[in-house]
Amino acid sequence: MTLSTAPASQRSERYAAEGVVQVEGLLSPSEVEAIRSAYMDQVIRDRDSLSAHDVLADDDVLARFPRLMQPHRRPGLEAGSIARRLMTDRRILDIVTGLIGPAFGAQSMFYFKPPAARGQALHQDNYFLRAHPETCIAAWIAIDDCDAANGALSVVPGSHTMEVVCPETADTEESFTTGLVRPPAGTAVVQTEMRAGDVLFFHGSTVHGSLPNTTEDRFRRSLIFHYVPQASVEIAQWYLPLVAPDGSDVDLPAAIGGGPCGDA
Repeated sequence: MTLSTAPASQRSERYAAEGVVQVEGLLSPSEVEAIRSAYMDQVIRDRDSLSAHDVLADDDVLARFPRLMQPHRRPGLEAGSIARRLMTDRRILDIVTGLIGPAFGAQSMFYFKPPAARGQALHQDNYFLRAHPETCIAAWIAIDDCDAANGALSVVPGSHTMEVVCPETADTEESFTTGLVRPPAGTAVVQTEMRAGDVLFFHGSTVHGSLPNTTEDRFRRSLIFHYVPQASVEIAQWYLPLVAPDGSDVDLPAAIGGGPCGDA
């Protein structure tokens, strides 16, 4: 079973019921190519300059193509400028606003996922962002056509109604991250299939992840943004400052306490 695309008139209803909405063709082929080119150039030129923070073995393909975290904070770089601009692009932000109300940008990430790369175990995004009292929403932009073979996302519709939970331990042969969240009873994991330029919007509690890229010649690149409602009263320190729709920085109190795992 694959995820079906929701027409514009049904997005809010689908999001409320399932916690995930797929929108086709939001970015043009020329925009996608510009994004792909800028990020490939950046990772080749300087694999550390955008705060890629994963420490991996030299023989792991992801050590050569690490995810790039918060590129929008480096607007002097082409990749950073693209992220900063798209984070507040009305095509994306208007959909986010229609789903959760007025929002601030909180995070940008770029994943390369080359052939043979591990996937990411099922997880919930607000475990990391710790936005309160509501939650975050992701806008996951496909930069390549993606399906099960090259490690497209899988999602669990309906899991957005569960609380954010403390993860179990994932199989690190399959996942480059160590946390695993099991889908709640009565739900099912659904495979997405996306074309480059499609965008998947999903709730911060929605359980999602991906399997390894088993192809020999297909990347699965993606540019991801996270947003939080402007009514949020706190968020984890890493995501501050937030970005307002006009591009200005916004500060909130940093979340304190241990989150769902109870760690300080």
